[in-house]
Amino acid sequence: MGKPWVIDDELWELVEPLLPPWPRRSPGPRPVPDRLCLQGILFVLHTGIGWEDLPQELGFGSGMTCWRRLRRWTDAGVFDRLHRLLLAELNAAGRIDWSRAVIDGGHIDAKKGATVPAHPRSTVANPAASIM
Repeated sequence: MGKPWVIDDELWELVEPLLPPWPRRSPGPRPVPDRLCLQGILFVLHTGIGWEDLPQELGFGSGMTCWRRLRRWTDAGVFDRLHRLLLAELNAAGRIDWSRAVIDGGHIDAKKGATVPAHPRSTVANPAASIM
């Protein structure tokens, strides 16, 4: 399978246009290339190491650099757009088995639902009388 944190050219062609541009004049040293930062982010997520433990010799920049880039891209909605793009690509190629898909509405707002959460119902067979 190789190194799962290495971004091949085909995937990079999809990712790169989604990334926000850098300001023309940004303070500090020249930023680490986006592709290397993305590989550093994937390395940390794949291995489970802490950001501060990202090995400098891999050339991904510091863990803090990668973390800041992750936060910047997340705030810009890059990963949501990438997710939708990859799903569309896989669907168009017939690579998604929709018969195994599950809909989970637990994280979706109920647009016409109650404004306050309902009281949980008791699961006890014979609940005790209320003392209130």
